[in-house]
Amino acid sequence: MEAIEIYDISKSFGPVHALESVSFTVRAGELFGLIGPDGAGKTTLFRLLTTLLIPDRGTARVGGYDIVADYRAIRSCVGYMPGRFSLYPDLTVEENLNFFAALFGVTVAQSYNLVAPIYRQIEPFKNRRAGKLSGGMKQKLALSCALIHRPQILFLDEPTTGVDAVSRSEFWNMLSDLRQRGITILVSTPYMDEASRCDRIALCNEGRIMGIDTPRGIVHQYDTELYAVRAHNMYALLEEARKVEGVDACYPFGEAHHLVAGLGFDSGHFAERLGFLDGLHIEPVAPTIEDVFIKLMKR
Repeated sequence: MEAIEIYDISKSFGPVHALESVSFTVRAGELFGLIGPDGAGKTTLFRLLTTLLIPDRGTARVGGYDIVADYRAIRSCVGYMPGRFSLYPDLTVEENLNFFAALFGVTVAQSYNLVAPIYRQIEPFKNRRAGKLSGGMKQKLALSCALIHRPQILFLDEPTTGVDAVSRSEFWNMLSDLRQRGITILVSTPYMDEASRCDRIALCNEGRIMGIDTPRGIVHQYDTELYAVRAHNMYALLEEARKVEGVDACYPFGEAHHLVAGLGFDSGHFAERLGFLDGLHIEPVAPTIEDVFIKLMKR
């Protein structure tokens, strides 16, 4: 069963094409990730699916409801956590939660079992104003408010942007727990390392979908030899590597550079050619989702 169905959706803002012919589906109970940089169209798609915008072309269904004709029904069965903190900063933690529960005609007590694993972490600060919370605590409060009416489908737009690494990890553990409870989750992120936590992912850029598969399936699409190269002078290595015959691309990647081998590339010749660089080292390396993304962007 499909929880979200998107068919040929396009949306423009004047001359800017935010989305162009986007189509994909999300299965019920799936944790699906939209992976892409700023400007890829992720937020625009979320606003369309949560009925805050109307598409220029195409159709979509959320929970079986049409995003234009059935917008009221969709708003009652989905939870939405936008990228920016959008709760009331002058209200306390407890007041925000009670307010959003009242909007949907429920009480905190009715849904406490669902939000408890998340809310308990900030409950000791329930009398603190939301605007005075740390980034990680704001994140947990926003997720609690999005879940308070027990939605079938949860939309999370770059929920971990601007929070520390520990809070990011905790947040994804929460999403895994929610998925186990049968909630369908569509989450967007610019962080490639978070993609592996999803059941399936869509790589997107400039309003287009470049590929959809499981994280492992995306990586298996990489059909080119890839090397990690290092030297004491990494900037000089980057400049010189790009001049060597057979090097399709070379780009910074963590503590090394990743080198994409093209036709005629020979690692021995490469080492000999750049032997004047102190500490030169080259070795084969397994590709990551980020390597696949970079390759698709170049295409």
